[in-house]
Amino acid sequence: MKIAAEIVALDVYYQYAASSDLALKNINLRIEPGEFVAIIGPNGSGKSTLAKLFNGLYTPSEGDIFVAGFNTKNQDDIWKIRQKAGMVFQNPDNQIVATIVEEDVAFGPENLGIPPEEIRHRVKEALEIVELTEYADKAPHLLSGGQKQRVAIAGILAMKPDCIILDEPTAMLDPVGRKEVISTVKKLNRNEGKTIVLITHFMEEAVQADRVLVMEKGKVVMEGKPNEIFSQVERLKKLGLDVPQVTELAYKLTKDNVPVRRDILTVEEMVDCLCQLM
Repeated sequence: MKIAAEIVALDVYYQYAASSDLALKNINLRIEPGEFVAIIGPNGSGKSTLAKLFNGLYTPSEGDIFVAGFNTKNQDDIWKIRQKAGMVFQNPDNQIVATIVEEDVAFGPENLGIPPEEIRHRVKEALEIVELTEYADKAPHLLSGGQKQRVAIAGILAMKPDCIILDEPTAMLDPVGRKEVISTVKKLNRNEGKTIVLITHFMEEAVQADRVLVMEKGKVVMEGKPNEIFSQVERLKKLGLDVPQVTELAYKLTKDNVPVRRDILTVEEMVDCLCQLM
């Protein structure tokens, strides 16, 4: 069965062996090639479980997931799937395996049996994309958290995936590190054409996606463009989620009968809106 979309989930359920409850229930979605999708939701909503299903680390208890047309249940295709969809995890220290940055970036393609000359080219290219060329011969433990996470992303890039799945990649970083990583993610999507699936707790990151999925108790309960999702402030708060500060300000202003848009996502949009009122 060949499906054109980058990632397709069809009637997917997932249950952990040690649990009597379903972690995911009736997931149906499509993520198109080149799309930037953010997935948000409270703790325990199933976000990270879904990410691991996309990469073939888990397989559905029921239903099917296709990555570039390959069914993740087919173990013969699992390495093809992981070459198509690379994964970046929360803690960069858990992903770094070498003592030198360029050796770490080379680790993935070496395991794929890529010829040495091609590996050198891929490592150089990947480090250029994440803007870490000058750190190629440095020890990873000397880098900042944001730089380490960019090394992890470079290691995935060197394997030439079409899709990159990031499971809360900024959760352990300070604001500077978060900004570095999200800037890199946006660059990969806009400039390199990579499909991005970003799991995040930070709403300011989610607003930069093309589409946002909101999960609760193993289900996708909201789906839409960032302005469509975050304008529903009361509903998101009932789910235990925050909204960007400027969106909450717009919400409070409208409650006080100030005629501003409720779907404002950025400071620049708020400034423009207020200037029009003056």
